[in-house]
Amino acid sequence: MSPPKNTPADDPVRSPVSCPPNPRQRILVVDDELQIRQVNTVALIYSGYHADAAEDGAVAWDALQRTNYDLLVTDYQMPKVTGLELIKKIHAARMEVPVILASGIMPEEELTRCPWLQPNLTLLKPYGFHQLLAAVKQVLRTFSEARNQTAPPPDWQPQVGQPQVGQLRR
Repeated sequence: MSPPKNTPADDPVRSPVSCPPNPRQRILVVDDELQIRQVNTVALIYSGYHADAAEDGAVAWDALQRTNYDLLVTDYQMPKVTGLELIKKIHAARMEVPVILASGIMPEEELTRCPWLQPNLTLLKPYGFHQLLAAVKQVLRTFSEARNQTAPPPDWQPQVGQPQVGQLRR
């Protein structure tokens, strides 16, 4: 009896990359190049994420004001508001949204001068479908793990009568 033939789903090189849909994982894709914006958005939607798109940093900033995103994937060089200016706005507003800076040109000098503006991950263009999805998964997983470490355990209950952090005693 001959061994069973591999199907495309059995072959990780030929199988489509996908993850289970999670409606809580909302991603905002920002790029002034229409084709890149469309390809990235479609790739993320195909992989089970909810993805919105913005053509520049100003439109992205408006979207970030209206919607809570789990991740921002942004280009650097864009009209109106650059990717780094967008990161500055997010930082100044104390928003907790991880950022992937996906660009052909990285603002190394400015990032060195302002290390607090470092994106969670940089992705140098041109990149492939699998590289984008791997970066997205990595940043979402890392950010989620960091959040879970700072949150109290699910079964945590404050002790009655004990002062809690931020609670004043009379």
